[in-house]
Amino acid sequence: MSDEHAPTPADTSATPRQPRKGLTSTGVRKASSKSARSRSREFALQALYQHLVGRNSATSIDMFTRDLAGFHKSDAAHYDALLHGCIEMEADLNVLITPKLDRKLEELSPIEHACLWIGAYELMHCMDVPWRVVLNEVIELAKEFGGTDGHKYVNGIMNALAPELRADEVNADKAGKKA
Repeated sequence: MSDEHAPTPADTSATPRQPRKGLTSTGVRKASSKSARSRSREFALQALYQHLVGRNSATSIDMFTRDLAGFHKSDAAHYDALLHGCIEMEADLNVLITPKLDRKLEELSPIEHACLWIGAYELMHCMDVPWRVVLNEVIELAKEFGGTDGHKYVNGIMNALAPELRADEVNADKAGKKA
């Protein structure tokens, strides 16, 4: 067998590009590669969807959600904070979000609406989560569960909210990039 076709270190065209691990074919993270916090956001999103669509009580939604497969792998404390915090602060969160929208709040899909609630709530109350992580996480939720371009809309709204809710952190981050 001849070695004349074996790729050399300089010959990268012969080596096929390896797919990124932990992503589905659509670019969404696989369940096995998600952190407990990411999973808690997914469960909170599903629970908030039930609240937005069915106006179900937080208690009944919570009981239902905790019985779902995989809940034990999530960060239950973070899920609790998101679910109960978003429902308790529903009016305040809507007041924050509405001026950034290009349509009526009622015209948002329930998924986009819930993603925006989660993002705004985390920016306001979860200071241990960097602002860029908050944005990335809710954009990923919108990609995975929302409509075709819903994540782009969520991205735009969250990028408008972040400087308002985490001004010091956003400004410090942007100043660091200029250096």
